[in-house]
Amino acid sequence: MNHHRVQIGRGGVVPAAFWLAGVYLVIASAAQLPLDGPTGTTIATLVFVAGGLPHGAYDIALLARSTRLRSGGLGLAVMAYIGVAAAMAVLWLVAPVAALILFLIVAAIHFGEDWTMIDEPLLRMAAGTAIIAAPAIGHPATVAQLFVSMAGGPGGEVVAQAMIALAPVALLVTGVGIGVAWHEGAREWAAATAFAILALIVMPPVAGFALFFVFLHSPRHIAAARTVLAGMSRTMWLATGAGMSAFAIGGWLVFATHVEGLPTDMTAQAFQLLAAVALPHLLLSRWLERRLERRLELPSAVLRQT
Repeated sequence: MNHHRVQIGRGGVVPAAFWLAGVYLVIASAAQLPLDGPTGTTIATLVFVAGGLPHGAYDIALLARSTRLRSGGLGLAVMAYIGVAAAMAVLWLVAPVAALILFLIVAAIHFGEDWTMIDEPLLRMAAGTAIIAAPAIGHPATVAQLFVSMAGGPGGEVVAQAMIALAPVALLVTGVGIGVAWHEGAREWAAATAFAILALIVMPPVAGFALFFVFLHSPRHIAAARTVLAGMSRTMWLATGAGMSAFAIGGWLVFATHVEGLPTDMTAQAFQLLAAVALPHLLLSRWLERRLERRLELPSAVLRQT
């Protein structure tokens, strides 16, 4: 990934790999390659799992670096993180429709956080919602089938229909957000997001999601984590990303082989795994962000009192 163009803060992170992957999908689609066939869907699933999970693999390292917790406190924090992920995994068994809805809400909030160049929460939330609603417009049957598999019944189809109903408003508001981002100077980010949303509508849903998640969303968070963890050696950095990602995948595989009620479809399970790690990832990133904001506000408060 090209980190020389990384802008943390009000800019955007758009590596050259995003445009290369986007061009590949356009050429493959024009050549009528079966991107939505079993092989194409499996490859896209492996890409978004292997390429997307590492962006949350540094959560514990960020927690350790950003806090002064002692070993015992840090251990409890890690157990709480794992506990939230485990609770989300169990929710797929006991209330899969509720788990699906929660996953979509968390995804919309988390994807909206990428828009740091926009201060309006409504625009951020709409932008995050547009990412998950766009495929429902272009491929309603495929999305409904995926949701039914994840929810274990017709409730998934109802959720898919709700996404179709939300999509026009979300896309319209996101169009405004793209215009604001362009005006604020994050023009490459605005163009890349517009392209990603168009790909999610036109391309097969899993391929379009892999393009956005791996090549646009994840690099932003990896770059931010690398900045905070600048003192970590390259070897330790790669080992942490690979090790924590493997731990998450391995944990899910152990869970999936010892329970009944999960879908047999690999892609549906991959999204369920993503949901299980997304919830603690969002909660921790929000907590760390607020902690950093308090640290930045403290000197100003002290100066006002003196």
